[in-house]
Amino acid sequence: MKETYIQICGISMTFLGLVFIVFLYVSEPKTLAEVSTKGSVAIGAYSVNSDDFDRAVALFRNDDFIGARAAFDKADPEKRDAATQFYTAYSFYRQGWGRISNDDQLFAQGVAAADRVMAIDPAFRATDGSLQMRTASELKAEMEEGLKITISDFNPMKLTRERK
Repeated sequence: MKETYIQICGISMTFLGLVFIVFLYVSEPKTLAEVSTKGSVAIGAYSVNSDDFDRAVALFRNDDFIGARAAFDKADPEKRDAATQFYTAYSFYRQGWGRISNDDQLFAQGVAAADRVMAIDPAFRATDGSLQMRTASELKAEMEEGLKITISDFNPMKLTRERK
């Protein structure tokens, strides 16, 4: 083998090793399993676990919002899927909604999840026919309105409103 080929091969391997070290430094994986997950995100091959996602949607429809969020987190550990994050935000909305008052902490977490959806896919639109709100901006606006204290909060007719 020629000496130049050996040098090129050595330089290439050194460069690849350096890239791998930089990747590990930036992604900060805590386990070896996280290395493969974060690596798939970096190369664009990331996808959610469909079994966990389906189970989470079933829990969401049964109003088990805490269990649904746990299953959504398991299905999308890197929080990179717009649909999963939309359902997560919606679960915060539904759990935090109240006839008399809303849970501000849950609504704030829901706003953060809606922001993630808009960062991932600004044009995201839910295809689930059972949801009344279909876009992250609609959901976010509803939760932000629930976080504000206005004169309409003291209207007794508010007790007849329905959760979306």
